[in-house]
Amino acid sequence: MHAKDTARLSTKYQISIPKAVRTARHWEAGQEFAFIPKGTGVLLVPVPAPEELAGLARGARAEGYRDRADRV
Repeated sequence: MHAKDTARLSTKYQISIPKAVRTARHWEAGQEFAFIPKGTGVLLVPVPAPEELAGLARGARAEGYRDRADRV
C-alpha cells in the first residue's frame, strides 16, 4: 500500500477502493463500512460481523460502573 493510492468520486457519488488497499486490509466485496467524520476528513471503518463481537465484554461487571450522572 502506498501513500499515492487515490480514488476519484464518480458522478454517481461512488468511490472504488484501490486494489492495494483492499488487499492489505483483507476487505471483500459486499463488506459493510461506517463513515466517521474526523476533522476535515472521514475515517472508513469496516463494521464487524456480530460473531466477531462474541465474547468482547467477557468478565465485565455492572457493579461499580460510573456514568456521566456520577460526575461532579
